[in-house]
Amino acid sequence: MRWWLVAACLWLLVILTLSEGQATKKPHNVDRREKKKRDGHGPGRARSGPSKPQKIRLLPGPTVPEEPGVQQGNTVFLDSYKNLQEQHSSYNVIPDYDLSLDLSGDSPVPNDPVTPLTQEEIQKIIWREEEEHREEEERLKKKDEARKMRRKQRKGQAEKQRKIVEEKRREEEEALRLQVEREEVEWKRLLEEEDRRRQEKRRQDEEDRKQKEAAEREAREAERKLEEERRWQEERLREELLAFARGEEEELHEEVEEEVWLRGDVFVMPDKDAEEEPDLLPAPIPRPSAATEDELEEAEEEGEEKEVLVNRADIPPGCDISDVTLTCDNAKLTYFPPLSIPELKSLSLEGNNIPSIPAEAFNGIPNLEWINLKTNKLTSDSIDPKAFKGLKMLRRLYLDGNLLESVPANLPPTLQELKISENKLRGIQENSLEDLSSLVTLELEGNLLSEGNVNALAFAPLIQLSYLRLGRNHFRTVPQGLPKSLLELYLENNLIEEISETVFNQTQNLNVVSLRHNRLDETKIAPLAWFSHRNLESIDLSHNDFYLVPSYLPRCLVHLVLLGNKIERIPGMWTVLIKHLADKADPQQI
Repeated sequence: MRWWLVAACLWLLVILTLSEGQATKKPHNVDRREKKKRDGHGPGRARSGPSKPQKIRLLPGPTVPEEPGVQQGNTVFLDSYKNLQEQHSSYNVIPDYDLSLDLSGDSPVPNDPVTPLTQEEIQKIIWREEEEHREEEERLKKKDEARKMRRKQRKGQAEKQRKIVEEKRREEEEALRLQVEREEVEWKRLLEEEDRRRQEKRRQDEEDRKQKEAAEREAREAERKLEEERRWQEERLREELLAFARGEEEELHEEVEEEVWLRGDVFVMPDKDAEEEPDLLPAPIPRPSAATEDELEEAEEEGEEKEVLVNRADIPPGCDISDVTLTCDNAKLTYFPPLSIPELKSLSLEGNNIPSIPAEAFNGIPNLEWINLKTNKLTSDSIDPKAFKGLKMLRRLYLDGNLLESVPANLPPTLQELKISENKLRGIQENSLEDLSSLVTLELEGNLLSEGNVNALAFAPLIQLSYLRLGRNHFRTVPQGLPKSLLELYLENNLIEEISETVFNQTQNLNVVSLRHNRLDETKIAPLAWFSHRNLESIDLSHNDFYLVPSYLPRCLVHLVLLGNKIERIPGMWTVLIKHLADKADPQQI
């Protein structure tokens, strides 16, 4: 029993020695912080809530030396001591105690004596620590579950929001698809109506043409009958005059120039075959009878025109003359025919091989109003500068399909229509169209013209020009200096890539602009190019590179053509505008 008491005292002594050594190693500031924490002061004090259990510090227990003489008497004590060391991992549990500083040596002094804990107290402390650990784990578990629940709720809300957005997007797509289908149906309906109107217009035009042809045939038939009746009357009158001449043959022996009256105001000399007839002798023609005089007076009162009989020998082979029109189309002429018919008004020499026009070509036909020289072999050097100068009444001149490289010089100032298409024009100078102030129609299609070889002042003299055709050339921009009087402009089949803001500033009277088969798109048209025009009703932009319907169109627009482009969709606002234009436009123009 004494050995057991000795062992216990030694164990307590070792514990106190170790505690004092550890306390002396702690710095003073640490001791103060720990004291403040124990007292509930300072930043390290415990939060509000249930008080934490007493802190437990485990210290290594004393090692009891084995003495040979004491082993048998202390067997039970050593066994229990070993079991206690194995159970608590060779650590002893002692409660914390407050330390105070010794003013003399600054060494910690225990306030309370250290009492060893019993096995039950140690077990309770361990159980309490385990319980707190379980509670902390339970709290962390609940916190994780709450976090997972919040994350799941957020995920559910996001999924719900995504489904709502997806549903709304599908509804918008469906509405857009329905709107596009309606617009396509409406557009197809408009196209069908336009095709139907065009077909009706074509049928109407065909019927009008047929009616016109029938009326022309009837007029020609009536004219032919009138011509036959006139010839029959002339023949009968001729026979009567010849019979009267035979009756007066014995009384008249003087040779006089015989005149045979045909219509009272037109007469011809009898041919040689009639003079050689033995039964007819030349004799003067008496005055016509009273009935003939009455007919002449009636003809003069009605203003009946005189008929000019032309000798067929003066007309080239393959030509035909009708009234005041001479037609020599496709007559295989290789020269300009010399003509002397002052009354002639129209001359057509289309489809021949005429290489030149001399200066005196039109001296015998000075009253011409229309000359057609299409499809010949005329060049700029082969037309004499004075060829057209003597024509004081010329209104129309057609030179299409030749080899001209420049506009002929010295054209009559009375000219109103000039056509030089399908030639080799390489430019228009400033004075090429001078003195043509009466020109109304100018056609220069199918040439080699461009903005580089057309002078900006070339069209300045044309103060009455209304109709200009410049298609099938090499223009990259709309030519400058267009006349103010221009009403219709045709620039199809060129290389036009842009339209500037100033190109149409001077042509405020424009009514029709055709720009089909070019290289335009919606970004190459200036916003103010034609926005302020008040008379522009028709614009043809078909067969270009448009992806969208162009903006800033004239408010007065009635007819817009966009066929042959790359437009995939027409906005709803344009559907309303198309309806407005369709209601506003003339059905014959659609």
